[in-house]
Amino acid sequence: MHVTLFRQVRPLGGPVTDLVAVDGVLAAGPPAGARPVVVEGGGRIALPTLVDAHVHPDKTAWGEPWYSRRPAHRLPEYVAADVELYEQQRAPIGVRAHRLLAHAVTRGTRAVRAHVDVAPAYGLAGVTGLREAAERLAGKLDVQAVAFPQHGVVRAPGTAGLLTEAAREHLVDAVGGIDPAGFDGGGPDGREQLDLLFDLAERYGVLLDVHLHDRGPAGLGPLRALAARTVAAGLQGRVTASHAFCLPELPAAELAATADVLAAAGIALTTVAPSAHQVLPFRELRARGVRVGLGSDGVRDSWSPFGNADMLHRAHLLGWTTDARTDAELTDCLELAAHGGAELLGLPKADLAPGSPADFLLVDGECVPQVVVDLPPRELVVKAGRVVAEHGSLVG
Repeated sequence: MHVTLFRQVRPLGGPVTDLVAVDGVLAAGPPAGARPVVVEGGGRIALPTLVDAHVHPDKTAWGEPWYSRRPAHRLPEYVAADVELYEQQRAPIGVRAHRLLAHAVTRGTRAVRAHVDVAPAYGLAGVTGLREAAERLAGKLDVQAVAFPQHGVVRAPGTAGLLTEAAREHLVDAVGGIDPAGFDGGGPDGREQLDLLFDLAERYGVLLDVHLHDRGPAGLGPLRALAARTVAAGLQGRVTASHAFCLPELPAAELAATADVLAAAGIALTTVAPSAHQVLPFRELRARGVRVGLGSDGVRDSWSPFGNADMLHRAHLLGWTTDARTDAELTDCLELAAHGGAELLGLPKADLAPGSPADFLLVDGECVPQVVVDLPPRELVVKAGRVVAEHGSLVG
């Protein structure tokens, strides 16, 4: 039995108390006769650790020499830049992915859904590199892997075979898709790409996570097809649509009706708070039963020099882009980063209550809204009752 007493902490900014972790789970108190390891909290706020529901660690240049990006305006241009950056990187994917995800742990992330490119240009290098990074971070970070066809399936011959291999050999937890009607040219509902994805899900039991950047009918058509196919295949709860930029532009009544369709099909959504006009209306969606997670997306990759894999900062950006003003609105942003992603990844809720995972972080601050705004340093990060990071560095 491993028992740790975290003394003098303030769960969610409340009164000072102690947190007790027994074999990775929070308990009402230490078991009789236990001799717990004692960690001093110093009156700091305890917050749930966060879940990055959408990140691309294979693309990152984090920690590498500066890469000067050229202008890009269309998806094919960004895709070409990905290949160029990949060929210029000095460190292999496993090293770069570990460097980035280790940094995420020190900032309070407990789990990620990581998309890695699968295409003829790379083969399965992203998949194997991510597995290396995940193994090095075992016990510190839960990693859910997605084989993602960034170059398309229809427009990039050979990709379908790579996705099939990744799913068949159980190298990934999920298989991804990308704009099946627009970018990949699979007809108005993206039939050709979706045929492959649902076949893999049914044959090999993988989850699905489809990037939908297209707006208007090119985005809504595949989104509705995704919902219909999910119900027909009995895959409710196993399919995610990432970004779904077609939703924020919908009138309120149409958004509500579409949300009801998604909720009935068990389709989850992820947003990365890219801008005020592209961020998902997560409060309205969640109120209608749609699971929504928050993610980092690309971090210092060929698409953008920005990003830092810090999910508390991403909650801050979510508040900024949605014009959060009240304490409740700011707290909503943190809860989406903590609990929305956990629900999407099928993880237990880390709400600091007895019986929940002993996964939390400690920061100096007054209250949750102030922490979301001011982004204090993460003094301590705890995973399964054990300290995994302290003062910005991994422990052990």
